Amino acid sequence: MKVLYLLLILLGIVVISGCQLNQGETMVLLDEKVKKVEVSKSNGVGDINQDIMLSFDDKQSIKIFEGAIRTATKQESAMNVVDPDFDLIVGYGDKFPKHAIHLWLGNENESSILMYMVGEGETYLTSSKFTNQLRELILSEE
Repeated sequence: MKVLYLLLILLGIVVISGCQLNQGETMVLLDEKVKKVEVSKSNGVGDINQDIMLSFDDKQSIKIFEGAIRTATKQESAMNVVDPDFDLIVGYGDKFPKHAIHLWLGNENESSILMYMVGEGETYLTSSKFTNQLRELILSEE
């Protein structure tokens, strides 16, 4: 009987530890190759500015945008009270829909916030590493 209790306790510890290691829900993109990421100054939440100021189609830049988006974790936020800094349009080619994403670009060594334009207003937090890379891409070209 003591062995059974010990096994149940160990199982409980493993389950609790596993839940704590869960990084949370992350953003998703299509399982297709990203061909282009376009950036524009934002007009506000729920509206994508079609006046594109930057366009990235090189592998290195796309890798940075994809990494920032795919690893951003869901968080509780009321960012929709503050207008986003930029809008991102992730394109996969002519045969696929595009993803429209709002970006609140963080300061150097801080997180940035991403939000799907279409959705329920959930926000996602990037790492400071990706913020620094996004700042370098967007602000150096601006």
